[in-house]
Amino acid sequence: MLRRVNRILYPVLLRAMFLVPAERIHTLVSRTLATVGSMRVMTALCARLFARHDPILRTTVFGVDFPAPMGLAAGFDKNAEAVNAWGALGFGFAEVGTVTGVAQPGNPTPRLFRLPADRALINRMGFNNHGASAAAGRLASRRRDSRSVPVAANIGKTKLVEPADAVADYLISARLLGPLSDFVVVNVSSPNTPGLRDLQAVASLRPLLSAVIDATTTPVLVKIAPDLSDPDIDDIADLAVELGLAGIVCTNTTIGRDGLRTDDATIGDIGAGGLSGAPLAERSLEVLRRLYRRVGDRLELISVGGIETPEQAWERICAGASLIQGYTGFIYGGPMWIKDIHDGIADRLRAGGFDSLAAAVGSENTAEA
Repeated sequence: MLRRVNRILYPVLLRAMFLVPAERIHTLVSRTLATVGSMRVMTALCARLFARHDPILRTTVFGVDFPAPMGLAAGFDKNAEAVNAWGALGFGFAEVGTVTGVAQPGNPTPRLFRLPADRALINRMGFNNHGASAAAGRLASRRRDSRSVPVAANIGKTKLVEPADAVADYLISARLLGPLSDFVVVNVSSPNTPGLRDLQAVASLRPLLSAVIDATTTPVLVKIAPDLSDPDIDDIADLAVELGLAGIVCTNTTIGRDGLRTDDATIGDIGAGGLSGAPLAERSLEVLRRLYRRVGDRLELISVGGIETPEQAWERICAGASLIQGYTGFIYGGPMWIKDIHDGIADRLRAGGFDSLAAAVGSENTAEA
């Protein structure tokens, strides 16, 4: 019944929300979810509707227990304000941020754009956030009960910090947020902070990741861009193994615009920014498969980018993802999207004869062998 209601009503609600400027409605929804998360009776009600996870979905990745594999990707809850709501909505974990060492306003508005014809978004937010200290305060006070889920802190470079000082800047966030998070994701792949993607070069990435690893006992992962060349992906994968990272998050948004249904004039008017959503699915899957073939037996992989259906989610797991994430799919799919993904994965696990989620990770590679 709930699925039927969602299928009928959510498209109407989505059209209404799309009449409001994108960032304004995002702020309104974020505040609503923060309010929901602050009220135990509301989180209990939401959990009954959305967060009844099948036990077969439970998994342990880099020493952290997850009730289900689909998590909220970074970018939605930049300041950890709704951190108590995500588990109740059915997510298996949430990644907050991107958080920078000090507060910053981000790029000028407008900076968030919808592409309904492509079920996609373009953003050039520029890491607008309240800073690491504010996020730490919220993480320190988050509830830990039967409805809570693991929370990761996604950390990035403050815009005004010079590349030579990037390591010290990241360490502010790592030291504040690492002890309060279940894992830390080092973001060097957003296209919206000048010079940030240059940190993906191994020569720059090595000292940065080494410093963050030394600064926290929490598992550390790195998030990479889909626009990297295949050799660069291989180099980062080898570096991650060498340094002892817990894993890689693949992938961030893309600067590419190929194959979009939205007309060229509209895309031109929007301008620069990172594209997320359905158009990213093919490349994100390619990067995941490449990483799994190279380091899948030594690192955990979290796949994000264009996951909209249970079939796509299952494909990512079979291709080597221990966990998956979404953000744009949540916007276009509505509150039942997470539950549909999880129920679909559970059904496929049993149909495939798997006794756990972990047993299915990378299974397409086993079948090919």
